[in-house]
Amino acid sequence: MRPIETRYARSGDVRIAYQVVGQGSFDLVFVPGFISNLDLQWEDEGYSRLLKRLSAFSRLILFDKRGTGLSDRVDNRHLPGLETRMDDVRAVMDATGSGRAAILGASEGAPMAMLFAATYPERTRALVLYGGYAHFHKWVMPQERLEAFIEIAETCWGTGATLPNFAPGRVDDTHFARWWARFERLSAGPTAAAALARMNADIDVRGILSAISAPTLLIHRRNDARVDPEASRFLATKIRGARLAEIPGRDHPIWTGDVDRVADLIEECLTGQPAVAGTERVLAALLVTRIFDTAKLGDRMWSERSQRFQETWRLLVGRHVSWKRWLR
Repeated sequence: MRPIETRYARSGDVRIAYQVVGQGSFDLVFVPGFISNLDLQWEDEGYSRLLKRLSAFSRLILFDKRGTGLSDRVDNRHLPGLETRMDDVRAVMDATGSGRAAILGASEGAPMAMLFAATYPERTRALVLYGGYAHFHKWVMPQERLEAFIEIAETCWGTGATLPNFAPGRVDDTHFARWWARFERLSAGPTAAAALARMNADIDVRGILSAISAPTLLIHRRNDARVDPEASRFLATKIRGARLAEIPGRDHPIWTGDVDRVADLIEECLTGQPAVAGTERVLAALLVTRIFDTAKLGDRMWSERSQRFQETWRLLVGRHVSWKRWLR
């Protein structure tokens, strides 16, 4: 399912490229990370699968942040602050006729999403933060590592040299490594990439966390190679009512690793119902256990197995009810 067209929203003096896909009952705005390219993302299997999953239950609004992908570039001598970049979300929502939406912020997109939720609570239905953080130097990289990353960007950009910083588990995947090199080239130039890295290094939204009132889900991989998992644990203590789901994995991009697990969590959070595919897998396993084993069980073991079955079922139903109440 590829979007038919790319359009542009005006935000101040720049134009922000966006796409809309899906016809769900509510809007979901995806704020991407460090770099992105609206067209190229559909060519990666993991990325396109994630977008198809999200657009199956929402009207998914995608955009390239200013300075990246198909959007206008920024003046590297006068970098915009986070407030200006955050307002690009509002501009895209206005252009798509979205009055209120769930906001999904991934990686560097998470601080933008948090600032938007704090600034426009009436337009934020819910907030999902993947691999997010409130302060760059504390949870992403200190100054000396940042300078090393910028040197790589300025000298080797477009070769895929940054891949180990984001997805070390995919370095030996030749097909993905080639796609990542194109992803670098088509998302930003080397000078722009270095400028974006410096711009992100100024991120510190710790002061606005208490102002976030939208229901918030945090997702973080336990061994994230780029953003310290402590970043989301901190957010969970500072954003009122936030829920944290830590999942296995080391590679940082939201479209790598177990994409279905990430999509399941987001769907359950935003719809108040367990993801359909995930529920079918769980119920199939339970029914097979019950039907296959019961003929060989005595009355006592049958009773115990039946009780465990009922307890597991009640747990699933309870989770379903809990999500629905949380979103009200």
